[in-house]
Amino acid sequence: EMLLPLASSTEKYTQGKHLEMVIDSWVVELHGWLRSGVSKRINKVLDDIQNDTFYNGNVKSWNNSGVNVFMLSPENDIFYVFVHFLNHFYKGGLGLRQICDWCRLMWVYRDKINMRELKSRINSAGLITEWKAFGAFAVEYLGMPLEAVPLYSDGANWKRKARRIMVFVIKSGNFGHNRNMSYYGKYPYVVRKCISVGRRMADLCRHSMIFPLDSIKFFPYIIHTGVKSALKGA
Repeated sequence: EMLLPLASSTEKYTQGKHLEMVIDSWVVELHGWLRSGVSKRINKVLDDIQNDTFYNGNVKSWNNSGVNVFMLSPENDIFYVFVHFLNHFYKGGLGLRQICDWCRLMWVYRDKINMRELKSRINSAGLITEWKAFGAFAVEYLGMPLEAVPLYSDGANWKRKARRIMVFVIKSGNFGHNRNMSYYGKYPYVVRKCISVGRRMADLCRHSMIFPLDSIKFFPYIIHTGVKSALKGA
């Protein structure tokens, strides 16, 4: 209610409770829930984080000019940011800024992370392979101190995956903005979604070179949520 009158354009995604606006030169996003569109297993862990935050009071706080703002605990915040950018990785495009946000959290809270809880979240979500690959990427390409990356592994396999992640990040850009998006203003919503499905198929081939098992496992759910969203928006 406060922001909409200031926006020059808006786009609302009912399924994800997500609102995107352009205010002056800024893209502003409001996210209405934590869930991702990659797998039900991941969403189960995100639901656990939400319950841990609201019912168990597992939070950290930020003092904003005398007002305490409660946020996710360090390990939950780090896991959520990881899952959020992984969602973009699998569903369109990923930029360095999002990975840097994750690295910054790990560095700032390196001595406050509940490692047992974080490891449990990663394993419960079935994301240990992605975690180690992106951890290697952070160390190899972003200069992240390896001791500040939980569960870091320096094997040649992880470095190879990190190199392939870098190729995809450079190609797709932040949220996929490096790609040709000229079709977006030309066609109806459902047609745009069909074009997106075609790109998802191409991305599946690229992702399978990095995460062969998970790429195939996540793909049906990604397509299902995409089609469901298209039908709601039609």
